[in-house]
This record gives sequence, C-alpha cells and structure tokens, in this order.
Amino acid sequence: MQRIEDTLKKNIIASIEAKKKFLQQVDQIEIFNNAVSEVIKRYRIGGRLYIAGNGGSAADAQHLAAEFVSKLARDRAPLPAEALTVDSSIITAIGNDYGFDQVFSRQIAGKVTNKDIFLGITTSGKSPNIINAIEMCKSLGIPSIIFTGRDGGEAKKKADYCISATGEMTSTIQEIHIVLAHSLCECVEESIFSN
Repeated sequence: MQRIEDTLKKNIIASIEAKKKFLQQVDQIEIFNNAVSEVIKRYRIGGRLYIAGNGGSAADAQHLAAEFVSKLARDRAPLPAEALTVDSSIITAIGNDYGFDQVFSRQIAGKVTNKDIFLGITTSGKSPNIINAIEMCKSLGIPSIIFTGRDGGEAKKKADYCISATGEMTSTIQEIHIVLAHSLCECVEESIFSN
C-alpha cells in the first residue's frame, strides 16, 4: 500500500508538471488570450457569462460564477454571470421532458442573448450536454469557450475558443481549469475596473 505522503507528493508533482507543460503550449495561451478578450467585449456591450459543466466541472462553473458576481481580487461592482447547473427544477424538468443531454442547450435557448457568451467545462470534451450547448450557441450566434483536456474531443471541433489543459488525470486537468477560471476572472476585473 502506498504511503499517504507518497500519494500527496505524486499528485503535487503531476500538477506542477502539467502546469509547466501548459505554459509551453503557445497556441493554448493565445486562444486563452482571445477568449478573455471576447468575454471582456461581451461585458462592455452589456452581456453576461453563462457557464456549465458536469460533476466536478459543475462545481467549477458555480465557483466561477460566484467569482464574477461577488469578486475575485478587488472590490468592484458585480459582473453578471450564471452557472446553468444550479436550478434543480429546470434541470430535472428538461432532463425528464427532453433528456439530460438537453439540460444546458435548452437553458441557452431560453436565456442567452446575442450580447452574452457561454463557457463550457468538460475534461473529456465529449459530454453530450456540453456539445449540444455549443451547437445551440452556434445556431444563435453566441460565442462559446470550452475548457477541456486531452485531445479536446468533439468540443474542440465545435467551440469558438477551446483551451485544452495538459495532464493525464481528470483531477490534474480540473486543477488547470481552476487556474484558467481564476485567470479569466482576474483579467476581466483588471480590464473593466482598472480605474
């Protein structure tokens, strides 16, 4: 049996190595830069950020929405953001009536305007409800960002901006997603509230 401290050290090393590898992905840094610029543009025209994911990524969506509406690094006015993962009545109604793969796309069709932007989080890039959400965004002319991992899956082919985290394990990919989310929020705060 592996010792507890060995497991911790192994996981910290894996996290550090994945982050170092991500820093070398010049194309991913550029896509992230362009995605952040698009979010800033959407806020400047009065839009809002909608976020979705499944499981741990659903929690990350809620976490990021909280950072935008409350604050991350500075006192400032709230920025409108909503996780599409939190309304149990909507999710269960759509899931029951149309299927779980429609729980985000149907909300996008009902809530999102052409001023807004969508961020989907999927470590595999293969989550059907995230793929359908991206497709709904495309049909409505709403830009989409995806935080994913590995090869990006189907999401990479469909999203306007796809940032693929490095790392072999889902947990390591999710750790990079949190860094991306916090960096996104910090950059938006800095741009919108720099004065």
